[in-house]
Amino acid sequence: MFSTFKMLLVYLTLGGLAGVVGIPYSLAVGNVRLLYRVGMWIARAGVRAAGITVEVTGLGNVPAGVSCIFLSNHVSNLDPPVIPPMTSVLLKQELMRIPLLGTAMRMGKFVPVERGNRREAARASVKAAADALRSGLHMLIFAEGTRSKDGRLAAFKRGPFYLAMETGAPIVPVAISGTQTMMQKGSAAIAPGVARIAMLPAIDPARYATREELMAAVRAAIVAALPEEMRPENRK
Repeated sequence: MFSTFKMLLVYLTLGGLAGVVGIPYSLAVGNVRLLYRVGMWIARAGVRAAGITVEVTGLGNVPAGVSCIFLSNHVSNLDPPVIPPMTSVLLKQELMRIPLLGTAMRMGKFVPVERGNRREAARASVKAAADALRSGLHMLIFAEGTRSKDGRLAAFKRGPFYLAMETGAPIVPVAISGTQTMMQKGSAAIAPGVARIAMLPAIDPARYATREELMAAVRAAIVAALPEEMRPENRK
């Protein structure tokens, strides 16, 4: 639990200070970019304090000069802070209610998603994400919608693929491994270790006639990049 304590200490101390100073400043100048950069620096500082090393490969696969959808598997609460900054994120609605943090995320055009299957809420989230992409931001989305229960890749949600085909934004598949053993679902304990982030070759949604075909291509890329013990047992 000592690693957890060190990470929380960094986030509470530096994050609180950044919020108190950075939010009023960002509102005054009408620009959230400095606050975002500071927030990402704090996220990485917390990761380092917890004894986590992050290894990133494939950054050259990210298309230059175009907004992308980074679609990743999700196995741990450590996934968001270890992934390289992607500007905007699809996240749980509840996180937007956290004082200071919620305000900062709204300013950064983070997109809230409600739990459940409400069609209207899903459409609103897709519209907000599309607006973020068209404004020049990248978007990070966890393809399964929630953390895997056992570390293996679970079924994908359809929304991200509708978003890709609606906007034409290329999808960069992302395979995360290592974090599932450092912070397991249902536990707050963090064990130091190595988080591996593989950025895979971008996939152009225009090459696929349907969302299902696009989803299958992205899923196959992520499955191939994951270690055997994290691949779905049925390989679908």
